[in-house]
Amino acid sequence: MKKKLLVIAAHPDDDILGCGGTISKLKKKYLINVLFLAEGTSCRFENLKLKQNQIEKEINIREKQAKKALKSIGVNLHKFINLPCGRLDTIPIIDINKKIETEIENFKPNIIFTHSESDCNNDHRIVFKSVMMASRPNSKHTVEELYSFEVLSSTEWNFSNNFNPNYFQILNKKNIQDKWKAFKNFKSEIHKSPLPRTKLGIFNLAKVRGSQAGVEYAEAFKLIRIFKK
Repeated sequence: MKKKLLVIAAHPDDDILGCGGTISKLKKKYLINVLFLAEGTSCRFENLKLKQNQIEKEINIREKQAKKALKSIGVNLHKFINLPCGRLDTIPIIDINKKIETEIENFKPNIIFTHSESDCNNDHRIVFKSVMMASRPNSKHTVEELYSFEVLSSTEWNFSNNFNPNYFQILNKKNIQDKWKAFKNFKSEIHKSPLPRTKLGIFNLAKVRGSQAGVEYAEAFKLIRIFKK
């Protein structure tokens, strides 16, 4: 039986940016599921009531893009909670915890990948904190391994509290090509060079992390905790 890997992302596209190459590598070895907590769109609108129809349309587009991106790298399991983007700090964290706890209880993952606590995006930091609480060992299910990932144009822009990886997933060129191919589905998220969210930015980060591990390409993570039987 395959082990199970759960990716817990704040917004659609964070999963691909954070661990898309790793998903490409591990998709045959693990059963992979992605939980999206916030919708990733409404934070760009000032008047939510006035733009409600447009916001709903954009949320649906983003969801379709996320499904297509995941399908392109072999993942068919996903769930969208659609909490308000950029406003997770307005929701009692226990409510976010419950969403994550339910998914952990139902899916029973061996491994979780999620955001870093060292991130410029407040939603990302809240998701990390909530995952830490929701994944505490209990009698129902214990998550064996927990890792945090970096998200381009978000994690590295927290200049006062840097992301310091201690775990590297060694990848090949195809894994990074798969990551870029998946990310291309999020057309509104692609930057113009020299900003980070470009093909060059994705490959460059993979090369930098690879050089730290003595290989050509890698994705970097921080191992938060591990339980070995």
